[in-house]
Amino acid sequence: MNTKISPAKLAKLRALAKTAASRAYAPYSKFRVGAAVLAGSGKIYSGCNVENASYGLCNCAERTAIFSAVAAGEKPLKIECVVVYTPTKTATAPCGACRQVIFEFGPDSRVISTCDGSQEVDVSIDALLPGAFGPADLA
Repeated sequence: MNTKISPAKLAKLRALAKTAASRAYAPYSKFRVGAAVLAGSGKIYSGCNVENASYGLCNCAERTAIFSAVAAGEKPLKIECVVVYTPTKTATAPCGACRQVIFEFGPDSRVISTCDGSQEVDVSIDALLPGAFGPADLA
């Protein structure tokens, strides 16, 4: 897990994730989520959850941020850290699909879940998705 991220950079990631949550399109669940992804290049990409009346077409904040990095041309995308923010009393970890996508681009990444309460969860993607498989396993 990458622990060499400066406190100032982590504060920026938290702030960008919180701002992204305010942009969420969540008319059904009312559960607004924001994410900020720190790429190996040092660039930060943010995203929010986007819901749809056809629930299977929804997209999580974490995947929105990661896909934005890919769409912006971040190659190779190497995720250093993902910060997830929810306006809740307790921190919410990424869903299983997001965990797999995070692992795809950052098998050594750090994942921080933060919220309006005092709880924060700071773990490696390996802790969130033990036994994960990625591109190296398909070679």
